[in-house]
Amino acid sequence: MDVEIGFAAGDVYHFIEANGPSSVTQIRKGTGRDNAAICQAIGWLAREDKVVRLQKGKTVRWGIA
Repeated sequence: MDVEIGFAAGDVYHFIEANGPSSVTQIRKGTGRDNAAICQAIGWLAREDKVVRLQKGKTVRWGIA
């Protein structure tokens, strides 16, 4: 399981790196990963201080730290 989350974290990180701050929906469409994998990957990356949460109104996007 941890290996799969690690691969998803790599996909999410590279997507955000290439496309800039992105919502979970954008990341899902861009990576082909499901919401659960994306949320776990974001948690992994957040724990390692690799991503930051950017909120404007109700819109939440994730960017590279």
